[in-house]
Amino acid sequence: MSNDSQGLVKGEAAMLISPSASASSQGPPLSPSTATKTPELPDELVQAGWSKCWSRRENRPYYFNRFTNQSLWEVPVLGQHDVISDPLGLNAAPAEGGDSNLGNGQRKRRSSEEQGVGPNSFKRTKPRPSTIQTSSVSAEATPPPVTCWWPSRRFNQMFVVLFRIYWDLDIQTNAVIREHAPAAHLPPHPEIELQRAQLVTKLRQHYHELCHQREGIDPPRESFNRWLLERKVIDKGQDPLLPSDCEPVISPSMFREVMNDIPIRLSRIKYKEEARKLLFKYAEAAKKMIDSRNASPESRKVVKWNAEDTMSWLRRDHSASKEDYMDRLEHLRQQCGPHVAAVAKDSVEGICSKIYQLSAEYSRRLRQTHLKACASPPQSRLVYCYPVRLSVPSPPLPRVELHFENDVACLRFRGEMVKVNRGHFSKLELLYRYSCIDDPRFEKFLSRVWCLLKRYQVMFGSGANEGTGLQGALPVSVFEALNRQFGVSFECFASPLNCYYKQFCSAFPDIDGFFGSRGPFLSFCPVSGSFEANPPFCEELMDAMVTHFEDLLDQSSEPLSFIVFVPEWRDPVTPALTRMEASRFLRHQLSVPAYEHEYRSGSQHICKRDEMYYRAVHGTAVLFLQNDAGFVKWAPTPERLAELTAAYRPSLPRTSSLSSPGPAHIVPGDRDSAPKASDRTQTPVAPSVHTHNALLPLPAGGRA
Repeated sequence: MSNDSQGLVKGEAAMLISPSASASSQGPPLSPSTATKTPELPDELVQAGWSKCWSRRENRPYYFNRFTNQSLWEVPVLGQHDVISDPLGLNAAPAEGGDSNLGNGQRKRRSSEEQGVGPNSFKRTKPRPSTIQTSSVSAEATPPPVTCWWPSRRFNQMFVVLFRIYWDLDIQTNAVIREHAPAAHLPPHPEIELQRAQLVTKLRQHYHELCHQREGIDPPRESFNRWLLERKVIDKGQDPLLPSDCEPVISPSMFREVMNDIPIRLSRIKYKEEARKLLFKYAEAAKKMIDSRNASPESRKVVKWNAEDTMSWLRRDHSASKEDYMDRLEHLRQQCGPHVAAVAKDSVEGICSKIYQLSAEYSRRLRQTHLKACASPPQSRLVYCYPVRLSVPSPPLPRVELHFENDVACLRFRGEMVKVNRGHFSKLELLYRYSCIDDPRFEKFLSRVWCLLKRYQVMFGSGANEGTGLQGALPVSVFEALNRQFGVSFECFASPLNCYYKQFCSAFPDIDGFFGSRGPFLSFCPVSGSFEANPPFCEELMDAMVTHFEDLLDQSSEPLSFIVFVPEWRDPVTPALTRMEASRFLRHQLSVPAYEHEYRSGSQHICKRDEMYYRAVHGTAVLFLQNDAGFVKWAPTPERLAELTAAYRPSLPRTSSLSSPGPAHIVPGDRDSAPKASDRTQTPVAPSVHTHNALLPLPAGGRA
């Protein structure tokens, strides 16, 4: 592009080559020349790839499209075939009596229209692009701005044909909201995003060090990620990622997960020897903790007696089974657990409080730096939902470099590189084209993509497959069935990287809004529409989601429907699932068994193809929450449910080793632990979907 904030785009779509100096004036030029002054064409035609050139053979001007290699004698007309949104021309209307690509009487350019082929005439061979010398390009040539971000438009077309893409951005929304003022978030900036990434990494390190120093344990797996989600439910601060204004200060999620790993982390056991070692380690750790802490005499007596009794039993009995060891461990936890928790309570609360205070301080510093670098009354008019708009104008952004490594786009800013595959990079370009209104020439596109990728990279964490389960998505076939049968056109929990529709809610309105986000779902108040909700598996977030559902359904008389996909955790059951099953708006419920359905990886924008899908190790509950008008319009009839059930059937056996996440408070084994060997060898079959609740219109006051 002409602006220096964009990287140099290499490939055949990035430059126009002038004819070779050895070409004769009698033949058509090998390619259009741009050595002349900038053609006087409308900006729309220039952005679509058209330029005005001169034919030496015919001695008259013609028009050439560098994206499609199409030549016309007449001035091209927009609207017949948009190579950006419809690269293959599938939606173009055929012209009468001529080429299907052309309309309004336009004619393709021929080498000669009057001169016939005689005995002295011959057809010139067009040289391959690799044989053209770059020295033939005029140094004074100034090509028009390039809006194609893939190095080759032909490769783009080939990719669309050969590979099925995981999005459909042509589905229009039916979500209706009340028009509101632009959001007051500060616009993204690479400098600020880089500083935020460094501070979040530093906060993770503090959390790791505090757990080691105070409790002698590793931080619970992904507990920091769940802490971010839980804090954002109640956070009233101004930073989009770091919590800074929460009440209570001590996070229930972090406190619960750290306490579950005290005195040691309990994992799922497969063999007898592992159960024996785990029992010994628990007894030893409990005794050591009660001796080193300020415990009451009664607590010290109970814990030491039970621990010594367990060790004596282990030395005495060598013929116990795995079940005996696990029963003994459960008994020891019941006897010692309350006393161990009592002496560790103050220390764990100190960890939670310290992490929150550091986060608030980092947020304050970031806010001050951001303000240095760079409210109207509520409206009652109903409009179709639109992306988040920022009230603060974006400042000039620094340059972000772009280059491609095979099928991966690499964006670098000040030595920090983020990556995304070509398909999702093209998807981000389309989302940006659909949603962004302040950057028509894509001068800030690369900077905002870098901010977007860095933000989600920081939120995921740096561990292998860390955080990807919290961003998992439904398969394509399920989204297609939801749209066909229930009119779903909106995702309540998504991101520009994993969304299927171009209208969705996401966690970060300040950066995601440029790519189609309608903001966080808990702040999104639709009046009507059909929605899909597959929230991250954080209990506090799911509980707040149910509260928001109930409020929206109760307040609206327009058709409103939410189809919710949540893990079917029954031991213990989650409050969100219990509340939805008891809701007066519940119209139907499906239960998809574990290992008989799959999810799309949360790292789909960068992972390998064989890691794209993973089988769910827990059942999934599908609940239909609808008001009366929504039930009339999108009732879950047997026919519709049958197609949704068929869409959930895994298409091919997957070899990925990923597993879906579960809550961290289940002991002795986590729900996200590896499944049993007998479960792994089961042959995938069609989902045995169990249904609940009658399909009857409900009275306004209760359930059927």
